[in-house]
Amino acid sequence: METVYIALGSNLDNPLEQLKQAVSSLESFAKNFTVSRFYGSKPLGPQDQPDYVNAVAKFETELTACELLDKLQGIENQQGRVRLRRWGERTLDLDILLYGNQQIQTERLTIPHYDMHNREFVIVPLYEIAPDLVLPTGVALAELYLQFASHQMVKLS
Repeated sequence: METVYIALGSNLDNPLEQLKQAVSSLESFAKNFTVSRFYGSKPLGPQDQPDYVNAVAKFETELTACELLDKLQGIENQQGRVRLRRWGERTLDLDILLYGNQQIQTERLTIPHYDMHNREFVIVPLYEIAPDLVLPTGVALAELYLQFASHQMVKLS
């Protein structure tokens, strides 16, 4: 069993409901499931799109990292995910942030997530559910959280 952390995001087709549905799908195969509060945030990329709803989930799985990626992409597709543009609007985005203590670099997958340390909509909810976490790179999550302690996100739940 590996402990994994997944970022959830949506800004189309009732984003709050999209995340709730994704949480339900994840709970169907995850063990010891925990999810952060939902946060409203401004888009990372183009600003001509709706605000996002974001969260982070933690759970244990027997799936390999690639199997988990396939499962997450299946959930995205079930919820109508279409990739129109980089950092663009979406019904659902599920990203593997961490997979145990592993560092993985393949054509399909980079773990830890390549830019998680720069994203308040990842670090803040991750810190909420795992404040003592140390990343596989040796960096303490608490150190990363300091740069986002006065974040501009809105707590939705």
